[in-house]
Amino acid sequence: MLQAIGLTSNPRRDLPPAVDDLTFEARSGSVTALLGAPGAGKTTALRLMLELEPGRGVTYFRGRTLHRIAHPAREIGVLLGDVPGHPARSVKGQLRMLCAAAGVPASRADELLDVVGLGGLRDERLGSLSVGMDRRLGLASALLGDPHTLLLDAPSAELSPRENSWLFGLLRAHADHGGTVLYTTQDAKEAARTADHVVTLDEGRLVADQDVASFARTRLRPRVAVRTPHAARLADALSREARADRRSVEVVSEPGVGSLLTVYGSSCPEIGETAFRNGVLVHQLADEFGDTGPAPVSVPVPSPAPAYDSAFEPAFEPDRAYGYEGGPDHGHEDGDSRQHDRGPLPAPLSSGPVRSPLRPLRYELRRMFGIRTTALIAIAVLVTSVALAVPLARTGRTPLSGLLAAWPAILPLPPAALGAGLLGAYSFGEEFRYPALAGARGTVPRRLGLLLAKLVVTAAAALALAFLTVAADAGALRLVYGADAVPVPGNWFALSAGWAGLTVGCAWAGLLGAGVFRITVAGVTVVVAVPTLVVPLVQRALAGPSTRSAVGLPGRLRELAWLDWPRQADHWLMATFRLVAQPVAAALTLSLSALLCAYLLTGLRRRAR
Repeated sequence: MLQAIGLTSNPRRDLPPAVDDLTFEARSGSVTALLGAPGAGKTTALRLMLELEPGRGVTYFRGRTLHRIAHPAREIGVLLGDVPGHPARSVKGQLRMLCAAAGVPASRADELLDVVGLGGLRDERLGSLSVGMDRRLGLASALLGDPHTLLLDAPSAELSPRENSWLFGLLRAHADHGGTVLYTTQDAKEAARTADHVVTLDEGRLVADQDVASFARTRLRPRVAVRTPHAARLADALSREARADRRSVEVVSEPGVGSLLTVYGSSCPEIGETAFRNGVLVHQLADEFGDTGPAPVSVPVPSPAPAYDSAFEPAFEPDRAYGYEGGPDHGHEDGDSRQHDRGPLPAPLSSGPVRSPLRPLRYELRRMFGIRTTALIAIAVLVTSVALAVPLARTGRTPLSGLLAAWPAILPLPPAALGAGLLGAYSFGEEFRYPALAGARGTVPRRLGLLLAKLVVTAAAALALAFLTVAADAGALRLVYGADAVPVPGNWFALSAGWAGLTVGCAWAGLLGAGVFRITVAGVTVVVAVPTLVVPLVQRALAGPSTRSAVGLPGRLRELAWLDWPRQADHWLMATFRLVAQPVAAALTLSLSALLCAYLLTGLRRRAR
């Protein structure tokens, strides 16, 4: 069961809140429709339930608030709009990435693709999917963790009648297995056909909380759809006979459809007899319900929804057709309009979520290497580095370390460091743009375990990029100028450590910068700002005369330490201290410390909400 109590969004400037003191229930084993016109606050209500929107109120999912659910993906499945994924990622790659984030086996992705009918499109890119296929993938993403509650925002928008029937068949099957389904819609007829309970909103306020039988009786107006090639003759005959019998009958010609009439106050048998007496050919007669407007006729006190009773069904069956089914405003199926194509549900998960520390690491690896962006950045860095290293060696003014890093004096950073920073910025910025788990308290980057996984993966990618850059530059220089052009320097270890620290530091700066400001451009800006802004400040701070010396630091540390380390470690300790004391290293250290503190503070503040 889902219980929403007092949901109220924060008002913006002089405007009223989009949702104002909304309270209702969605019971287990039933489908609940959240009905309202565009702008009524339906989407905002869902976002308030998921704590994606600032506001007041509380939502209980089977008696627990969202922040007390250890694994939200196992309790709540969410579909808000389109599938939140990078358009270049494959269908299978998207689901496997989400499997790693939700802690479910990777085989779950293949199983769900077959259930939603996308088994033959595993290798298709998300950007090439149609609306119907995108919605199927969204349902597969929502069902990954075998959740009890499904929250869907306008799931049937822009779907064909066949896709619509499949969608609500799957939702009905989920409810029949004891699950809770809550979806938003602006179509009253759709709510009457597919839901067991209807909650109506108007301007952010609750105006009706009804079982579907009461909703159909008070909100929908009976009518008959008539399709005939002689619409004018039939309309005139119906009006003439109604006046003669003193009956109230309203005949409306549908605009743009000359052969379609909508008749209020009559029935299919009466209209058929009138057409027969007047010799009018009729192609279709169908009972329907029309929406009476945004506000219902009656506003009962909110009460728990009763269990669904099939005995009520004939009272609100909207489209029982005579002749053939169809019409521009229909979208119903043959026979009982509440009987949909119920596809098989995925098998329930037998075990709890995987608690391995490798779970966020698998997610991050699949996220980073599931698209071509990482490979394209690496190729661009290698090509640029070789193109810079060869002419730099020809001038003879650049030291060997600068040649291998392809770092001319006019650039603030070498291409490899910039590329590493870009990879780090993409790790968070792209995720905020294409959030992986909308139901898990927004995007997954707020979790500390995922942050550690991102730091590890971006550091490994930066080290690999640094090594490949040096290897490519050395190979190009040897090829062009001979083997003597690249001798092995005596301090190769210190140079390697500084080079690795620079690339990893840039990668982490981009990662944390994008994590704090939630955009990729901010991460790249932070990386460029370190050498252009922070380094000059550090150089100015270190330019003054020093009255203190760090000589004897290893000995003093040895006195404070409980364990006696080897004397050889003193050399490495001083080398590390001298490396960190360099302006660029000091600037990176300060920047990373500030960014990490900012990230933790913003993360704690959002979690406190």
